[in-house]
Amino acid sequence: MPYVVTQSCCSDASCVVACPVNCIHPAPGEPGFATAEMLYVDADSCVDCGACATACPVDAIKPHTRLSEAELPFLDINAAYFDVFPHADRTPLAVVAAQRRMKQPRPVHVAVVGAGPAGLYVADELLRHPETRVDVLDRLPTPYGLVRAGVAPDHPHTKRATTLFAAIEAEPGFRYLLGVGVGEGPGAAVTHAELVAHYDAVVYAVGAASDKALGVPGEDLPGSLSATDLVGWYNGHPDKQDLAVDLGHERAVVVGNGNVALDVARVLTADPDELAGTDLARVPWAVLAGSGVREVVVLGRRGPDQAAFTLPELVGLAALRGVNVVVDTQGAALSEGEAPGVEGDLRRQVLAELASRTPDPALRTIVLRFLTSPTRLLAGPDGRVGGIELVRNELVADAAGVPRARSTGETEVLPVGLVLRSVGYHGEPVDGLPHDAATGTVPHTAGRVVPGVYVAGWVKRGPSGFIGTNKADAQETVSTLLDDLDAGLVAGPEASVGGPRSHRGDLARVLRERGVAVVDLAGWRAIDAEERRRGAAAGRPRTKVVDVAEMHRIAAQTADARPRRRTLLGVRTAGRA
Repeated sequence: MPYVVTQSCCSDASCVVACPVNCIHPAPGEPGFATAEMLYVDADSCVDCGACATACPVDAIKPHTRLSEAELPFLDINAAYFDVFPHADRTPLAVVAAQRRMKQPRPVHVAVVGAGPAGLYVADELLRHPETRVDVLDRLPTPYGLVRAGVAPDHPHTKRATTLFAAIEAEPGFRYLLGVGVGEGPGAAVTHAELVAHYDAVVYAVGAASDKALGVPGEDLPGSLSATDLVGWYNGHPDKQDLAVDLGHERAVVVGNGNVALDVARVLTADPDELAGTDLARVPWAVLAGSGVREVVVLGRRGPDQAAFTLPELVGLAALRGVNVVVDTQGAALSEGEAPGVEGDLRRQVLAELASRTPDPALRTIVLRFLTSPTRLLAGPDGRVGGIELVRNELVADAAGVPRARSTGETEVLPVGLVLRSVGYHGEPVDGLPHDAATGTVPHTAGRVVPGVYVAGWVKRGPSGFIGTNKADAQETVSTLLDDLDAGLVAGPEASVGGPRSHRGDLARVLRERGVAVVDLAGWRAIDAEERRRGAAAGRPRTKVVDVAEMHRIAAQTADARPRRRTLLGVRTAGRA
């Protein structure tokens, strides 16, 4: 096989467009693209040109001759996909749609709230139109959202998506307004109504702000934390640096078995010396280096076939060295029932191989335990979490034939010093927008809340998909926005949302007049450069600045040092922010 997609795949689909022979599937528009765990290269059609590898923003596509031992399973994974889905009806070339043009070209200024992958993909789609300018706002002085604060430090390839984001930032018409909170509450610098008044359209791409609770007694005990908060803590998120993380116990339990749960398990059991060469935040690294945790148990309430982690993440877990990975199916056979498709069959094979290994008692251990749910958390003598009561489950098909977990009533208590919940995210209400409490999303039609106000990313579809899933999502929202522009629904001062537009000057200027310290692109680049400088001095890719005030100081020093240009009437600062 000439080229192979590896576990770092982000489903951005740039490779699909780059491929001259349409050999990467499932492609956008094909069944399964939005839900596939990764993309696959057809060895029979690949002409070994390397265009896909060049286009991939995270270096996930490699020649088969350059695969590491840990990546060799992806040869079989790619081949197995095409054994089941041969794609014999594919066109010989990837179909690239013609660039859409506005029916009545005019200057359009759009605000995008949220500088994570969803917001930046929206900006990219909008800036394909030369009439459009985009301001990207974010509460933090740094962009990239979960790519910066959510991707595990031992997955540096995935973080290379930032190179794609840097290219978007450099596009004409792009501007950052970072460090600017939007809403009505404390810390907000601009309201929804003000955004509507200043821009032709506003797109919210703010993600899911909270995690789901377990809903069991004892969940609020010290030592019971959100896995999301822990990830933010070790990734240097400014809001999470005061998190009280006690790793002085031998066992931790992660409730939930999605990719985040596996990330947390890997980090908690990793060799501190290996983590020292990553961008993991400095104080969390020191805590992890002194950790007493020897075992991390990852709980899934259903069976292996229903596990939430993806096949690529499982393959990566199986390739770990220096850590035991143990599979505990609670007596259920891995081959039980009908295999759920090619990825499910391969998942069973990997789990079976893991189950056959003999653990080394000298190593730290990750236990993948299935058919188990927590019923309560128990306090130890010090008032912190000291145990977790678990109940064994069995699978019972519902009326639609979907396997559901049902308690057998058989319980046990597992001593534990740290419990991390990782059972999903949930979106919080956005000031000025409607909210569906059940789904944690903003009700919309193809991204439209009302003409002139739109949503993209998790606030639109819920917490699902990969980094690149946001690209197709952004394309839909921007297409709807352009439809509304062409229909005249958001054109002119009498637009249908927010009343007449006041256009009270440029928003950046208005914010600065209010004393808001706005971080622009140059400011972010200064923060980025300083983090890389500090990292290089320590032999790391970067050392993150975790204090917001320090971020602003670094950005402000850059602003003070900018050259000034002379006009006929004197000297003024050069360029827009």
